[in-house]
Amino acid sequence: MQEHQTPVVRLAIVDDQQTIREGLVALAELLDGVEVVGEATDGEQAVRLAREAAPDVMLMDLRMPVMDGVAATSVITETCPGVAVVVLSTFADDASVADALRAGARGYLTKNSGRQEILAAIRSATAGNWTLDANVSRTVIDALTARQHSPVARDEAPADGPLPDGLTRREAQVLSMVARSLSNAEIAGQLFISEATVKTHLNNAYAKTGVRNRVEAARYANDHHLGR
Repeated sequence: MQEHQTPVVRLAIVDDQQTIREGLVALAELLDGVEVVGEATDGEQAVRLAREAAPDVMLMDLRMPVMDGVAATSVITETCPGVAVVVLSTFADDASVADALRAGARGYLTKNSGRQEILAAIRSATAGNWTLDANVSRTVIDALTARQHSPVARDEAPADGPLPDGLTRREAQVLSMVARSLSNAEIAGQLFISEATVKTHLNNAYAKTGVRNRVEAARYANDHHLGR
């Protein structure tokens, strides 16, 4: 009779600080049933790594150059649904946690987490479950749940169906809010994300649609009935 073996989890690690990244790689190599398949130093590299290496889980830092961890998580969960993202960050404030979870992260740990906590989060993410660090406030989850079911959130979401020019749902949603003359700060507040993430979504939408400013973005959103 063969003994049941837990499948090996293919793990990628994303952190812009070399010392921390190398330490996480060394730690991960000590975890049972975990294989490190790649590293990245910023969000853009993380997106490429997700597409090329197709890891089961990515440990993702948040504050990074080029593209931050929230924006990278959003792109990865949208385009690589088989890759689960677990945030591992120094920051545990409500805004950071909310941004990461709304972007699609399957877990949120602080860098004070121990080896077994990280392993448990990795295993949980591969099973499609959520893991939150004990320091993460329950009020964040309550706020996210309330926001998700609020009438305003539903009104601002683009209608179901295919979107033009390869826009993601979040990019279309941001464009629709630009068309309502909301500022980046107001969009960030209503969507529970950072202003930097709003700017990332806008820049991506501009590149895909060919618009050059907020006036053209608003016209595009209205012409394509985004958010209606």
